[in-house]
Amino acid sequence: MKGNNKLGTVLSVVGILTGLLVLFLMASIYQVNIDGKLAGERPDEAITVQIVFALLGWLGVAAGALWVMVLYGFLHKANWAWFWGTVAATVQILSGFFPIIPPSSIGLPAPTMWVFLIAFVLWFGMLLIGGVDKKIIALAFFSGLAYVLTFIDGVGAISRSQTEAKGFISSMYAMSQMGNWWGAGAWATFIFALVKGKRWALPAGVFAAAMSMFGGFPVGVTDVVVKGRFSMFLVAPVMSTGLLVYLLLPSTRRMLEAWNPKA
Repeated sequence: MKGNNKLGTVLSVVGILTGLLVLFLMASIYQVNIDGKLAGERPDEAITVQIVFALLGWLGVAAGALWVMVLYGFLHKANWAWFWGTVAATVQILSGFFPIIPPSSIGLPAPTMWVFLIAFVLWFGMLLIGGVDKKIIALAFFSGLAYVLTFIDGVGAISRSQTEAKGFISSMYAMSQMGNWWGAGAWATFIFALVKGKRWALPAGVFAAAMSMFGGFPVGVTDVVVKGRFSMFLVAPVMSTGLLVYLLLPSTRRMLEAWNPKA
């Protein structure tokens, strides 16, 4: 499949249509979910949906536009097309995944599941067309999980900062919120550097893991103290800790140094 521009062209068209699908699906579930959260007496979650759904809608549409550039690249057999297709698919994965959670929690349809699944296929397709090594794809996959989960930690902090009594606890969620989104951005940056075989991929991964840990552990531990039980906020930083250990292994460094996308 490496260098298959015809397949890349087909997948690019699917990516463009997925960008339009994001726009219409998000518009169709936006107010319904806000009203559903308000009806369930969760104004904090209604505000979270109002903010995050709009943000993910913007990102999903932008990724659809990026697919137009990728289509142009494949039509002209440009060697950069697969990489930017990977970027677009990575964004659309996020746009499709989180909007599944709020409607599912209140018994509403979650149609963006289709966006997530399509984007997931597009992501793997771009990496195969780019000839990315299987071990690199595996590392990118697990880093992608950390990327999505770290973003969700930032989403959860929006809600929790509103519901906790004003003081240190609510402030901790507020202070950590954007840190988690920066961590998600750092993980995405690492994935892009990784698949392109950049020399700075390893330090970028170390930073991404640390950012997720710095953003996730404070809210996770705070959540455990407040609720007295395991917190889902801890999943992202724990996973990032495992990835950090893996990235620091000498064998991982040798694997990354040996990876050359032009080989």
